[in-house]
Amino acid sequence: MTDALALERFLPYRLSVLSNRISDSMARMYSQRFDLGVTEWRVMAVLGRYPGLSASQVTRLTAMDKVAVSRAVAGLVEAGRLRRDTHDSDRRRSVLRLSTHGQQVYDEVAAMALEFERRLLDGIGSDERASLFRLLDKLDELGLRAESE
Repeated sequence: MTDALALERFLPYRLSVLSNRISDSMARMYSQRFDLGVTEWRVMAVLGRYPGLSASQVTRLTAMDKVAVSRAVAGLVEAGRLRRDTHDSDRRRSVLRLSTHGQQVYDEVAAMALEFERRLLDGIGSDERASLFRLLDKLDELGLRAESE
């Protein structure tokens, strides 16, 4: 007989619930104002930081479903927030960049996101923050290692 799965102590569950709560709280700030969903914002956030990526690279960086990223990209291109260009050295490969309008939306939402993060972490000291990010990095690394075993 297996031990009962105590969800309140099961790390993947706790991280998922916390991530969903934080994402939903943030999304309420930008979704109506910019007609932007969580997936679209994540695509824009990655391209705002790393312009010129392919859709597959965005998928890898966000760890989101390929179909969800593809739909988000199509919607953002249609809304005039992304440009799809061809890669300089490989004409068969397309790369994505924020359009001028997309960059303006990105700048506004990024400022809101940073303020949200500041308020979220306000009650956590700088040493605890450093520990939190070190632990997240370590969990990410260990998760990737466990995935490949």
